[in-house]
Amino acid sequence: MEDQKKSKPTLRVRANKIKHSRCKNLIAVIEDPDDTRNIGTIIRNVNALGVEKAYVVTLKNALPDNWQDMRNKPKLNAISASAIKWSFVKKFNDTESCLTHLEKNGFVSVVTSPHMKGRKNVTLHEADYTKYTKLAVWFGNEGTGISQTAVERSELCINIPMVGIIESLNLGTSSGIVLYEITKQRRIFQDKLRAKIAAKKASKRAV
Repeated sequence: MEDQKKSKPTLRVRANKIKHSRCKNLIAVIEDPDDTRNIGTIIRNVNALGVEKAYVVTLKNALPDNWQDMRNKPKLNAISASAIKWSFVKKFNDTESCLTHLEKNGFVSVVTSPHMKGRKNVTLHEADYTKYTKLAVWFGNEGTGISQTAVERSELCINIPMVGIIESLNLGTSSGIVLYEITKQRRIFQDKLRAKIAAKKASKRAV
């Protein structure tokens, strides 16, 4: 029994092992969510899919200001399946301050939204998300969607193609679909880049 305990990898070891698979410089932004359950679900998606960070824009007291306090919140821990303990989450009080922070640090924003007049609209799987070195993906309010401020300062409006009678998805589901496609593209790109760098180093050693 003691040997089994020793041989079982700890969560920290597992976290370090999958660290290289995380999509660097990729942030999921949740704007003004009404339901704490949706925050927890998206944080779970963020962790499971290897998104580097999550930002939450809200004034509601349901979410503490400090990440360490978030990690100790039982409800958020339960909803996120403990993902909050392994995902960096930052809170902003308003959209403007979040956008300013992102732009200051060189991030390009894209929003998930139906077709927006006068904006660059793309179908999810038809866009290239690897051309942005630093990318923030915005998800809007459950009822009202993304804010006009976020739309106007975004590079793209992404829509999920749907063919059913019901043409809308809940926030947790849509975030999972969008982040899956974006992380898939960026992870493939990162792996190719690492392989290219490794090959270059190997050829220099061989000379």
